[in-house]
Amino acid sequence: MADPADVAIIGGGIVGLATAHAVLAARPQTRLLLLEKERGVAAHQTGHNSGVIHSGVYYRPGSLKARTCVRGRALLLDYVREQGIAHELCGKVIVANGAPERARLEELARRALANGVPGAKLLTGEELHAIEPAVRGEQALQVPGTGILDYREVARQLADDLVKAGAELRTETEVYGIRPGRDCLEIETSGDSLSTRFLVNAAGLQADRIARRAGLEPGVRILPFRGEYYFLRPERRGMFRGLVYPVPDPELPFLGVHFTLTIHGEIEAGPNAILAFAREGYRKTDVNLWDLAESVFYPGLLRMLNRFRGAALHETVRSLRKSVFLRDLQALVPSLVAEDISPGGSGVRAQAVYPDGRMADDFLLLNSPRALHVINTPSPAATSCLAIAEELLGRIPAPGAT
Repeated sequence: MADPADVAIIGGGIVGLATAHAVLAARPQTRLLLLEKERGVAAHQTGHNSGVIHSGVYYRPGSLKARTCVRGRALLLDYVREQGIAHELCGKVIVANGAPERARLEELARRALANGVPGAKLLTGEELHAIEPAVRGEQALQVPGTGILDYREVARQLADDLVKAGAELRTETEVYGIRPGRDCLEIETSGDSLSTRFLVNAAGLQADRIARRAGLEPGVRILPFRGEYYFLRPERRGMFRGLVYPVPDPELPFLGVHFTLTIHGEIEAGPNAILAFAREGYRKTDVNLWDLAESVFYPGLLRMLNRFRGAALHETVRSLRKSVFLRDLQALVPSLVAEDISPGGSGVRAQAVYPDGRMADDFLLLNSPRALHVINTPSPAATSCLAIAEELLGRIPAPGAT
C-alpha cells in the first residue's frame, strides 16, 4: 500500500472487525487497512470468551456499556440471522440466596428496566424451581433475551465481509512503532512501514501499549485476568434449560462462577478470575517476564489487591483447588459432585486499572492526534461490538476531512 490508507485499524478481534465493517458500510470508498499480529482473527478475547449474548442487565444506566449492550444485542442478532450463524436465545436466571443478595437482585431488576432490557422479571423461589429444578435459590431475575453463539464464527464472517468489500487485512503483522508523518501517521510493523490518515487502536490486551506508541498516555494499564472453566460431564448436560448466574458483587467487574450452555452443546462452569503471568497467558504455566514485570511494578495492582485482598485470595485458592471451585458451584446446584466436572478452557480478560487501584467499569475511548484508542473493552464488548462500532464511526473522520 504505497499511498496512505484512509483508516488503519490495529486488532483483528471482534471490535476491530466490527469497526472496519461499519466504516466500509457507511463509506464504501474508504481505503481501509486492518492489522492483526496473529495468524488469524479472533485469536484472544474474542476467541476465548464464553459465547454469551448479553442483554444489558448489569451495567450502570447511561453508561457506554449499558447503551451499547442493548443496542449491540439487537444489531448482532440481525447480523447472525442474516448470515445464518448458529445462535440460540436460551435465556438466563440470576439467582439470589440471603437478604443481601436479594437486595442486590432488586437493584439489577431496576437496572434492567432503566436500560430497556426486554422481558426481565423477578421470580420467586418456586417459580425459579419450575424453570431450573436443579438450582437452589430464594429469588431470581429471569432474562429471557440472553443467548449463546460462537463469536469466532461472527469474527470470521466479518473478516470475509471486509475482504469482499475491498479492505486489506494483514495478519502476522505486529505494530512496533507509530510516529507522526506529513498529513498522516507512519506505522512500523514486523513486515514493513505503512501510513494512514487516521488510526483506530482496537488491540485489546495490547491496547494501552499501542496507545503509548502513538504518543498517548492513557492513564490506565491493562492487567490480564485469566478466567478458568470446568466442563460438566455429558450425562449432566440436560440439567439446565438456560444459563444460571449468581448475583454478582457490585464492587467487582466479574460475575462470579456460573453455568453457561454453549452453542456446541457443552456446559461450562466458571470462570474464576486470577491475575495471569502473561497478557496472553491461557495456562497456569504461561509466563511472560515483560508482562509480569509491568503488572507487578504497577502501583495500581498492589492497591487493587489490597482493596480486594479477600476476594483475590479466594480466587487464587479456587484456581488451585478443585474442591473449592466445586463448593462455589454447589451454592447454586447442590447436587453436583466432583466427578461431574473436569478442567475446561480459559480466557484472559483485558482489564484497565487506574494507578489508584480502581478498575475501569466502562469502555474507555480516548483520542490522540489522528488516532482513536479503544482501551478497555471487556465483557460485554463482544455483544456490543456493532454498537461500539457505530460509536467509533461517529468519531472517525471521513476521507479528506483529516
